[in-house]
Amino acid sequence: MSVPTPGTPPVLGIIGGSGVYDIPGLTNVRWQHVPTPWGDPSDDLMFGELDGQKLVFLPRHGRGHRVPPSALNFRANIDALKRSGVTEILSVSAVGSLREDLPPGTFVVVDQFIDRTFARVKSFFETGCVAHVSMAHPVCSRLGDHVMAAGQELGLSIKRGGTYMVMEGPQFSSKAESELYRQWGCSVIGMTNMPEAKLAREAELCYATVAMVTDYDCWHPDHDHVTVDAVIKVLLENADNARSLVKKMAPRLRGRIDACVVGCHTALEAAIITAPHARNPDVVHKLDVVAGRVLMRK
Repeated sequence: MSVPTPGTPPVLGIIGGSGVYDIPGLTNVRWQHVPTPWGDPSDDLMFGELDGQKLVFLPRHGRGHRVPPSALNFRANIDALKRSGVTEILSVSAVGSLREDLPPGTFVVVDQFIDRTFARVKSFFETGCVAHVSMAHPVCSRLGDHVMAAGQELGLSIKRGGTYMVMEGPQFSSKAESELYRQWGCSVIGMTNMPEAKLAREAELCYATVAMVTDYDCWHPDHDHVTVDAVIKVLLENADNARSLVKKMAPRLRGRIDACVVGCHTALEAAIITAPHARNPDVVHKLDVVAGRVLMRK
């Protein structure tokens, strides 16, 4: 992939449920399988255009919700998106609320994560080529600004800022766990945004999450357990809002002609620590798209 400036031209990738993709006005739609060195992504990718802005959609769990959180091939998902030309990712994710002021139906543009997953591969880099990227600010603030502005224009119940607790799953939390995460100051809880956000940073992609609150988790005295039926009900009620948010936000990217001003598109600039002579050629080959901008320098 050859571009004059890192991260250009802008192409928006959307990771989320199938209902998000049925957007009025989406043109030139096609589904395509995108193989990667890390295996197959969750599903084929859907390519399209909206008001002149190129979009690429990926059903995170596959169409029909076939793949559980712990079995997601996160590396293949992120590689496939970048391989398809994506420069920024909007994650649309269902979450539980850990705060009274974030009731079901609220959209939260999170800015921090706590990663409590333990059964997932969390990096593209491995023995033979080591890198350490900064995750101090895991969400692209520029992309988050666009999401927030679009939500406000639509009059959605949308809040800016908050910490997303990422649990392993697939079971929901115990009440003790839910109360602990509230004590930690977390805002919402879900199972999917890690290591997704970490891998997006390693792949030099902007990443932002709009978290759709579906329930109060189990800490709330009036909502002492979470059911799949209740979650799906709220998801369906919010599908129109999610589609409207994507439609309003996507055209905002068209004016960007340079790399991300907060550094997402150059995150690997000083991150790779393995000396060139010590790098495993097979590992480097697998990183051709993810890190080719810095690894392939002469």
